Amino acid sequence: MSKFKVAVLISGRGSNLQAMIDKFESDETVELSCVLSNKKDAYGLKRASEANIDNFFVDHTNFPSREDFDKELIGTLEKYKPDLVVLAGFMRILSPLFVNKYSGKLINIHPSLLPKYKGTDTHKRVLDNNEEYHGVTVHYVDNTLDGGPICAQSRLKVETKDIDELQKAIHELEHKLYPWVINQIANKKIYLSDGEIIKQA
Repeated sequence: MSKFKVAVLISGRGSNLQAMIDKFESDETVELSCVLSNKKDAYGLKRASEANIDNFFVDHTNFPSREDFDKELIGTLEKYKPDLVVLAGFMRILSPLFVNKYSGKLINIHPSLLPKYKGTDTHKRVLDNNEEYHGVTVHYVDNTLDGGPICAQSRLKVETKDIDELQKAIHELEHKLYPWVINQIANKKIYLSDGEIIKQA
């Protein structure tokens, strides 16, 4: 049986990518087939190389429009026929061209308990508002900001006023939740049906 192919898009350190590598390097179901970055010096590319995963740098500054850049991404991805495209710290807003191409196959992780705190600076906003809980959300991507059906969430009690400590704790949640969700999708325990999330026990 062919493996469930996952493509990962990154822009930076790739800590979530590393969590996926650790989870799936000897997995019989899931294969990390390629990693793409829009940053040449993204440490995640080194992580991919060390794990023998095909990886590519695509410089967004070489393209006259967002759509042209996304077409190049699609061209590279389609060589691998991914079953799932995973955004893991990919710091580019994707055009409707890309989102629609991979509709139902594109997921993202966001550092808040969506629908709360869409956008950036989530940790600061959580602390400024004295929230009791903070967390992370994995969701399918649509053409709205941090929108799309929610696959899963993980939360923690806010017990610090230090933004760096809170961010570290949130990263630990991400590194557990993201590989778990990918595994659930690969095994058809989470899937989309008519735009709604279906979860199998």
